[in-house]
Amino acid sequence: MIHLAAHALHLRLKGTEQPRVALRLTLSTVYPVVDTPKVEKMRRTLVFISIFLLTLVAVGSVSAAPQSNGSATLSGVVLGPDDKPVAHASVSYQLSSGSAPHVVHTDAHGHFTISKLKADIYDLRASGKGVFSEWQKNVNLKSGARKELTLRLIYAKQIPKAYVKSNAKQ
Repeated sequence: MIHLAAHALHLRLKGTEQPRVALRLTLSTVYPVVDTPKVEKMRRTLVFISIFLLTLVAVGSVSAAPQSNGSATLSGVVLGPDDKPVAHASVSYQLSSGSAPHVVHTDAHGHFTISKLKADIYDLRASGKGVFSEWQKNVNLKSGARKELTLRLIYAKQIPKAYVKSNAKQ
């Protein structure tokens, strides 16, 4: 056994492409394990493939967001209890299954646009200044479709002062 190890060391120092020999000690047996460059290359390839497949599984299991290179568009306006557009209101939208929720905000004129949506069925709701709209449910979008919606803010524990003041000025 010692002669085999010495011979392997000599070949390694000499630089020949002979197999590397290592000694492994188990409970009562000493036996040589052969590691050739071909075996090493196979191990590296297996590790690389394993990492690649795990990465694919991880990426594939991430829930697909509604905004994913689709061609449909949802747009509209958010109106307050006073029937005036609500600037900077939040518009929540998600798939009707309840997955992949997102939020956009209206512009200074109460308008919103959600583009690049995939063909699916969506639910939307708006909120602003402490008031909420009803859920606009089962909005069916087909590929390339464009839908206009009006979301009315109607629910609140009490009407916020922002709307009371605007009504008083009329």
